[in-house]
Amino acid sequence: MTGSGRRLARRVGAAAVSAFLVAGLALFGQAPAASADSGSTLIVQGDSFKSNFNPWTSYSSGDKDIITNIYPSLTYLDEKQKPAPYLADSWTTSSDGLTWTFKIHPDLKWSDGQPLTAKDAAWTFNLIMTNKTAATSNGALITQFDSVKATDDTTLVIKTKVPVADMLFINASGGSQPGIPIVPRHIWEKHVKDLGADSNLVIPTVGYGPWTLTDYKANQYATLTANKDFFLGGPKYDKLIYQQYNTPDAAVAALRSGQLNRAGITAAQRASLQDDKDITTYSVLGDLFLSIEINRGATTKSGKPIGTGNPLLKDPKIRQAINLGIDRDTLVKKVLDGQGVASGAFLPQQYTDDWQPKEKITFDPAKANQILDDAGYPKGADGYRTDPKTGKELSFRLGTHSDSAQDAQVAEYFVPWMKNIGIKISLEPMSFSLLNENLAKADWDMLFDRWGPGPNPTYLLSTQTCGTLPDDDGQNGNTDSFYCNPEFDKLFALQSTQVDAQKRMDTIHQMLQILYTDGNNLILFYANALSGVTTNQTKNYMIGTADSAGNYPPQSIFLSWRSAEPVGGAGSSTNVWLIIGIIVAVVVVVGGAGTVLVLRKRSTADAKE
Repeated sequence: MTGSGRRLARRVGAAAVSAFLVAGLALFGQAPAASADSGSTLIVQGDSFKSNFNPWTSYSSGDKDIITNIYPSLTYLDEKQKPAPYLADSWTTSSDGLTWTFKIHPDLKWSDGQPLTAKDAAWTFNLIMTNKTAATSNGALITQFDSVKATDDTTLVIKTKVPVADMLFINASGGSQPGIPIVPRHIWEKHVKDLGADSNLVIPTVGYGPWTLTDYKANQYATLTANKDFFLGGPKYDKLIYQQYNTPDAAVAALRSGQLNRAGITAAQRASLQDDKDITTYSVLGDLFLSIEINRGATTKSGKPIGTGNPLLKDPKIRQAINLGIDRDTLVKKVLDGQGVASGAFLPQQYTDDWQPKEKITFDPAKANQILDDAGYPKGADGYRTDPKTGKELSFRLGTHSDSAQDAQVAEYFVPWMKNIGIKISLEPMSFSLLNENLAKADWDMLFDRWGPGPNPTYLLSTQTCGTLPDDDGQNGNTDSFYCNPEFDKLFALQSTQVDAQKRMDTIHQMLQILYTDGNNLILFYANALSGVTTNQTKNYMIGTADSAGNYPPQSIFLSWRSAEPVGGAGSSTNVWLIIGIIVAVVVVVGGAGTVLVLRKRSTADAKE
């Protein structure tokens, strides 16, 4: 949807319609949309973002989707998920593997007309290496860097302490975890003292990439304008709107009405869209896990306790029982409609040579109950267990994303499974922003979380290292679940230096076993990524070719947003008058609001079948 309330009000010539518009959008679960005044506009459902777009501190997928398209990196991942030249046209390494020399593409300019050179890249890396705040998002990726210098405008030399096996991956845009963004020194050197406070929301944002951020409304949308002169090939569309929706149903309703070009969907929603001739649904082999993180005693880097986590979760017996009480196969069958893989592994099988744990944890509530009985947690008359030392119930909070149908569906199974073993679960639905604020402060017992590693696991593994814990003031942390294990950290450092692919994989297998055994992050499954695209309006959005099972390879918004093009050279996909017609119907029909609510309930019910 592309018409702002202000613009629509002028077109109908009545201030009242503007009020109706706001009311109507609220009823349909959509934030007020961005404006697409002219030219072709691609509208995609946006992941939640933290009102940030700060290249130094961002970690949410929504932030990174924008950042990877407005700032360059040395390389990018091509259709086969292999590093390809981007800002660096070519590179060489020394015989000892300790020196990398990158030749930077000449004659590029930032969006404000200033030269983009190797000196910007050197300044970016050096700031990450020397400034704790600048290192928040990506510092763990370059701990083995020794020095970075620009010997001239087109030559960047990186010297490392040890060989870095994944140099080209950690600098690659386009993966599930985008590469380190190179920023304009002349803009950011004025903000070094307050990097954490700077949300990078000066519009238009000065950067370089296939798109420029030209409009933004917190928790609603971001508008990107195409850089038609992008040297790797400009986007086919003139604008892109990254639109947030309050509920999955609202996004699918917008897709059906042609107000949205691409949306993530559930298995049930995919089935309901099969007969819609204007929409094509797609499946991408899953590399995104859903997990339940457990706060087993959060601390800062110095070991100072932080947050309000329940101390009972420090007991590995309780964590083991929780893990045994989860029926992952049922979740894949019932929640994913079979579109995924039940797994407790921290990385997906397609990136780990099909790693399997030494002793697989399977659904066994009887064993879970026995473990808790033997550990001295008796059940009361109500079926819930208590801690004999404190007299407190084994009762834990579970934070869920309020805008996630999947979280709600999984919780419907998880809560009674836990009751069956004597553990009480209290659900705490939260917005994306609030849930992540609580995560950073450790004000939680358990949380639903999602991650996808891409072909190089270094970034995701780094979130489990001690170095990503926050400082004592709660700042400069990028931890996933406050996990810290020195043995894991040693292996993490080792794998990043192993040029031999098999030796590196063997080390990663050891790391996966540690995470699996410790039970700090209970992986539930890897869901196939399902989406719907209005192929009557948009073509060439998907990258690659589907396999025999109908699953596409991993997708890249860095590629998809550039390859997508309007069908027949169409302009904006928004039908502004359709929106007004819907809203007027809501307002003028007697009982209209009630009618809309009934329709919404039916849609929600359908999605659960």
